[in-house]
Amino acid sequence: MKQTILPLLLAITSISSFAQPVLETGPGMPAEWIDKATGHKVVRLTNNGRNNLSFYFHNNPFVGHNMVYYSSAKTNAPRAAKVETYNAVGNDKQLYLLNLENRQSERLTNHPAPMLGEIVSAKRNEAFYQVKDSVFAVNLSTKKERLVYVFPEDFKASITTINADGTLLAGARATDEEKQIFKNNPSKSDYFNKIYEAKLRRTLFTVNINTGKLDKIFSDTAWLNHIQFSPTDPALLMFCHEGPWHKVDRIWTINVNSKEVKLIHKRTMPMEIAGHEWFSADGKKIWFDLQQPRGATFFVGGTDLATGTETKYQLQRNEWSVHFTSSPDGKLFAGDGGDPNAVAKAPDGKWIYLFTPNGDHFNAEKLVNMKQHNYHLEPNVHFTPDQQWILFRANFEGKEDIYAVEIKPSMVNSESMSFP
Repeated sequence: MKQTILPLLLAITSISSFAQPVLETGPGMPAEWIDKATGHKVVRLTNNGRNNLSFYFHNNPFVGHNMVYYSSAKTNAPRAAKVETYNAVGNDKQLYLLNLENRQSERLTNHPAPMLGEIVSAKRNEAFYQVKDSVFAVNLSTKKERLVYVFPEDFKASITTINADGTLLAGARATDEEKQIFKNNPSKSDYFNKIYEAKLRRTLFTVNINTGKLDKIFSDTAWLNHIQFSPTDPALLMFCHEGPWHKVDRIWTINVNSKEVKLIHKRTMPMEIAGHEWFSADGKKIWFDLQQPRGATFFVGGTDLATGTETKYQLQRNEWSVHFTSSPDGKLFAGDGGDPNAVAKAPDGKWIYLFTPNGDHFNAEKLVNMKQHNYHLEPNVHFTPDQQWILFRANFEGKEDIYAVEIKPSMVNSESMSFP
């Protein structure tokens, strides 16, 4: 890999040895710059005149040096609700493939109907998505599309994840009553409590990609959501009991073969919350935003799946983030910050953060000034596979685009960006 990339790196650095501009991050940025407040280089990875959004924080978008993302026709219409998973309907919303070595993009899909799903399988070199009741896959090399599965009339559901060996898709089926609540209340502030209080049945399922077999694996009147397969164990599926976090023991797993269900974190005090959970890259831990109690003391917590042992790292109010993530080697964490209206009520929380564990707490470093970003769009950070950059999405330039910030601080005469 290093040998094939070296000529590209030499070409980039030889023509881009001039000083990077040092600017306050906000409207009208060049293709790359050094954030004046942090000293870290930031680059815009998309620039096609469309709205471009990277995946939700726990959905892996990477296959080798490529990243899958969504792009939709630009519109000036205001959004009715927060953009969390980008499953909202977009104008000409399609999947694209970004080469992180040269920042070139290719269009992967051409569907006139809205699509959803942020599902990439490195094992299969495919991206999966759903259009109405049909599940498709597109090969990231050949761009060939295939029909994978069509949901039957009596079980209309949505896929959200693929397992580690690329054999199973999984998701949840909602009742028609629940779908009607969503339709009548499109804003999260309107539907969130209504769905929780309705106690409508949801059913977890898997679809065998090779055989087309549908398996209904678990059903409950809890709001089953945030369904994620382990990145290493093909049989382990994580899900949550959605709803007001201080009212639910949220994080659960199920073995899709044995159907054994386990609670991952039990709340220990009134108003404690835990959520926005994700697997570590090695599949050994589940990490989550932990507040004991809500809005007062902030941690990133983690549960060892083999032993049940819990770890927690404390952070300051301004360092709390809408979403956290961990690096591929598990040694670093990152957060996408938050505005003063979020749960932490942080007066100065609008930053992309790098966190280094130090005993029982995090040492925090600010990477990007997000003061010009509207957190109506959640940035959703991802470490690149080489752990040299953190990707995020932002709207500080007036539309939605994907950016990367270099973890290593930059000198003013820093060389142009590359992804070794």
